Amino acid sequence: MIYLQLFIEFFLVGLLSVGGGLATIPFLTDMGQRTGWFSLDQLTNMIAISESTPGPLGVNMASYVGYETAGIFGGAVATVGLITPSIIVILIVAAILVKFRDNPHVKAVFYGLRPASMGLIAAAGWSVICLTFFTLTWGNGFLPEHIAISWKCLAVAAAVLFFTHWSKTKKAHPVLWIALSAIAGIAFEM
Repeated sequence: MIYLQLFIEFFLVGLLSVGGGLATIPFLTDMGQRTGWFSLDQLTNMIAISESTPGPLGVNMASYVGYETAGIFGGAVATVGLITPSIIVILIVAAILVKFRDNPHVKAVFYGLRPASMGLIAAAGWSVICLTFFTLTWGNGFLPEHIAISWKCLAVAAAVLFFTHWSKTKKAHPVLWIALSAIAGIAFEM
């Protein structure tokens, strides 16, 4: 039963998250709250791990959640669930576009998908910002009872922003500063 639930949950994420891996984050946040498979803290770790490993973010996160929930087969089922809608949609769109490539209505639909993708990516970015820079204490209501700013994360982000901008003028490679900030972030957490 857990395999079917994993497949259905990730099928819906794959079907509804237009715009790539970052667009899956709001759906995964909702999924974690509904199913209890992972917490917001675990979601933050999944994002970090998925971003640092090769492959698309959404697929990496589906594999991670599936593996943590139901083992290796669960990871495979969640991944197949996530990519199945894309495969189906690509096959349908390819068949339709061959016939209606120059139709103004088809062009309008694709033009309309751009703001939807942008909105999902912006929501994902906002979620990552909130999870990184703020610690929220939830009460019984919809709004958090207490919000605390993570000054350590804010300092590391400011340093990365400064040094990556500074490195453009001084010919130092920005990846060096990002790696150093990652080390600083790990040191802050110890």
